[in-house]
Amino acid sequence: MWQRAPPLTVGPDQLRVLEAWVRAPTTTQSIATRARIVLSAAKGVSNHEIARAVGVSRPTVLLWRDRFAAGGPEALTVIEPGRGRKPSITAERELEIVNATLHRKPVGETHWSCRTMARAQGVSPSTIHHIWGAHGLQPHRVKTFKLSTDQRFVEKLTDVVGLYLNPPDKAIVLCVDEKSQIQALDRTQPGLPLKRGRCGTMTHDYKRHGTTTLFAALHMLEGRVIGQCMPRHRHQEFLRFLRHLDRAFPGPRDLHLIVDNYSTHKHENVRAWLAKHPRFHLHFVPTSSSWLNLVERWFRELSQKRIRRGVFRSVADLIAAIHEYLDAYNDEPQPFVWTASVNDILAKVGRGKAILATLH
Repeated sequence: MWQRAPPLTVGPDQLRVLEAWVRAPTTTQSIATRARIVLSAAKGVSNHEIARAVGVSRPTVLLWRDRFAAGGPEALTVIEPGRGRKPSITAERELEIVNATLHRKPVGETHWSCRTMARAQGVSPSTIHHIWGAHGLQPHRVKTFKLSTDQRFVEKLTDVVGLYLNPPDKAIVLCVDEKSQIQALDRTQPGLPLKRGRCGTMTHDYKRHGTTTLFAALHMLEGRVIGQCMPRHRHQEFLRFLRHLDRAFPGPRDLHLIVDNYSTHKHENVRAWLAKHPRFHLHFVPTSSSWLNLVERWFRELSQKRIRRGVFRSVADLIAAIHEYLDAYNDEPQPFVWTASVNDILAKVGRGKAILATLH
């Protein structure tokens, strides 16, 4: 029989640290096990009983008792050089897998998965998953982009961002656009409601009941939105919406409208109307730069919170739902704040063009 070792001396501050490590769900299990050994030793439990309770060998208990006595709680977090499982994949082999991920594709497919790469390299899928995670590789994901080729890109960008960051005095800035072809979709079967342990459900197929187009103007300063649904989005409807804005903002104040390059906005009848209403000023974003119009951000809110999961049995139901969301949003409007400067945007565009140039 072994002689019972004396209780390990643990100070009050050390005791609090060890107990916190044991309780915390994010503590590494090896460190939590060492902390349990020391806490039990501080209570005078024998080394043999500690080893049996914790699930380690008696020499392991002796090791961490000595380490704690020499270095305190910090000593429990140190791993001696040469300890632990040796890597089964060499650095050269790992580099081969990374290069294959970056520069090759599987036969007949567009991208690698963990399993296809594992079969090609003769390793396990978990090894591929670990290597990809360590190098920040995600072959299953892709992001979309579009660099504008507008010859007046810098001029238009400076104009629009200037309106956001330094709007004209005593003028109103409106971000205007159309969300066209909004479909009134009715599900073929009723969905199941949300309940504990189960999310709400809806059928994947649907019935189409027509479309509508939402003309919207986002008040940049206040955040409220003026919206009007129309069956089409020709220049006639755009003129009707301009007249609606003229009535919604009476008085002599200038209205600066940020719009895209859709031909409707440049129709000769629209230009004639604008000539008769000099307080209206149109500012065009560069081509392929819809992200520059803040109302697009509000359209995302509308789609996610009201349209995408909605059920509409007619176009009238859809229009009513859109106006209901508009009214609720305008009760507590939240302005979208533009923060990017022209220089920041041009620097990012420059990096994108430089990367594209290296691919050709």
